[in-house]
Amino acid sequence: MIRQFWIPVLFLLLLSCNPQPEFDLVILNATIYDGSGAEGYQADLGIKGDKIVSIGNLQKQRALETIDASGLAVAPGFIDMHTHLEPIKELPTMESLVRQGVTFSLGGPDGGGPWPFGDYLASLDTFPLGLNVGYLVGHNTIREEIMGNEDREPSPEELNQLENMVSEAMKQGAFGISTGLKYLPGTFAKVDEIISISRKASELNGIYTSHLREEGLGLIDAVQEAIFISQEAKIPVILTHHKAIGVKMWGQSSRTLALVDSARAKGLEIFMDQYPYAASHTGISVLIPAWALEGDKFKERVADPSQRGKIKEEIIFNILNDRGGSDLRRIQFSRVAWKKDLEGKTLQDWAIESGMEPTVENGAELVIQAQLNGGTGTIYHAMDENDVSNIMKHPMTMIGSDGRLSKPGEGHPHPRAYGTFPRVLGHYSRELGILPLEMAIYKMTGLSASVLGLKNRGKVAEGYIADLCIFNPKTVIDQATFIEPHQYPKGIEFVIVNGVPVVANGAMTGKTPGKVIRKNLQE
Repeated sequence: MIRQFWIPVLFLLLLSCNPQPEFDLVILNATIYDGSGAEGYQADLGIKGDKIVSIGNLQKQRALETIDASGLAVAPGFIDMHTHLEPIKELPTMESLVRQGVTFSLGGPDGGGPWPFGDYLASLDTFPLGLNVGYLVGHNTIREEIMGNEDREPSPEELNQLENMVSEAMKQGAFGISTGLKYLPGTFAKVDEIISISRKASELNGIYTSHLREEGLGLIDAVQEAIFISQEAKIPVILTHHKAIGVKMWGQSSRTLALVDSARAKGLEIFMDQYPYAASHTGISVLIPAWALEGDKFKERVADPSQRGKIKEEIIFNILNDRGGSDLRRIQFSRVAWKKDLEGKTLQDWAIESGMEPTVENGAELVIQAQLNGGTGTIYHAMDENDVSNIMKHPMTMIGSDGRLSKPGEGHPHPRAYGTFPRVLGHYSRELGILPLEMAIYKMTGLSASVLGLKNRGKVAEGYIADLCIFNPKTVIDQATFIEPHQYPKGIEFVIVNGVPVVANGAMTGKTPGKVIRKNLQE
C-alpha cells in the first residue's frame, strides 16, 4: 500500500520539475502587422495546435519550437483571390504559391470552376496540400455541361438546371460564382442569365467574381454591366484582375474606379482584385472573334476564304486596338505544346523565324495557325504602369495572382506565378511607395478574408487560425521576370499554415497541413 501511494506522488513531482510546454510554437521579437491596416507593433505570439492562443510577452514561456523573428515582420498568411489551381493534383504542395507567403488560395476563376463540384472537393481532401484552398463554381463550366459551346439563350428548363447547379455547389462549399464573359461559352450569355444564376449564389451568401466581357475598348460598358448584376442579384461583385488593356484604353482606370465609387455610394458591394504587373496572360484565342470559335467549327470557318478574311480582319483589329498592344513584340508565348522552342519568344520572333515580315497582317495569319495547332498560353504586354498603380491604391482593391501553379522548368509562365505578393511588398510598397506596408498587407489579408467570409482567418489575433507569413520587410522582393520566370522570391522566411511551418528559413519543410475550406461548411 505504501508503494502504491508513493508512485503517483513521485510522478507528480517529476511533472512539476519538467512542466509541459505551454505552446507548440512561439514566435519571439516580432513586428506584428495584424491584417487590419494598422501599423506594426512589437510582441510575441504563442501557437497551440492550429490557433494563435496568446499575443504578448512570451519570452519565458516554454514551447516545442521557437522562431526568433527579430528584424522580421509577422503578418497573416496572404490570401490569393484569383488562382489557377488546375494542376493541383500534380503539384499539391503548391510551392510556387507557398513561397510567396500564401496560405489560402481561391480557385475556379474566370468561369472555370470544377464540376461535379462536391466530388472534386472531396477528391482534394485526400491530397497532401501545402496550403488551404477554396473554390468558386464556374459559369462557363456549368453552361458547357448543359448547353455545349453554343451561341444561344438557355431554355427555361436549361436555366433552371443552371440555377440548381449553382445552388448545389454553394451547399457543397463554393465561395460563390465566377464568370468568364470574355471566354467561350460565357461570352454568349446575356446579362439576364447571369443575374438569374447569381441570385442563387447570393441566397447562400456567395460572391460574384467576373472576368469582364471586355477589358479593352469595351471596358466601361463591361464594368457597368458587372455593377448592374450586383444591383439586380443583390450580390457582392469583384472585378477580377481589374485592368485597362490596350494602348487606346491607357488611363481609363480613373473612369472605372469612379464607377466603383459611385456604385458603392449607392450601397452596392463592389470590389476589385489585381495582380501587380503591366502584362496579362491568357490563350491566343482571345485575339480571335468569339463567333469564329462557336460550336468548335473554327477549322471549317478559316477554310472558307470569305470567313477567313473576316476572321483575319478582326484579329488585326484586336492586335492594333486591344490586347495585342499594337505591336507583335508585345505578344509573348508562355506555353506552346506543339512548338516548345517558341516558349518565351514573341509573335514577332515567330514571324521572322518563319521568313515573314513582322507585320500585323502576318501576325494575324500566325494567330490562326496557332489556334489550328491547339492554341498557346500567351502573355500580353498591353497595360500601363500608371493604371496598375492607380487601381492598386483604391481602398477596395485586393491582391490576386491570376497565376497558374508552376514548377521550375515547365513552360514559360507569367512571372506572377512566382512573384505576385513579394512584388507588392517589395516593389510597389517599399521601392515605389504606392502603399504603406500595413495597407499592402491589409489588401492581401484582412480585406480579402472579410469579402470571402473566411472565419477566423486573415488577422493576427488570439483565437484566429495560425496562418502566418514571416518576412524581411527590408529585402522581400520578387525575382521572377518575363525573361526568366522560374525564380522564387527573396525575403519570405517562414510560412505557417494551420499552425504548421511549411517554409522555414526560406526552405520548404515538406509538411502539408493545408485543407479544403468550404464556405458554408466552415467550422
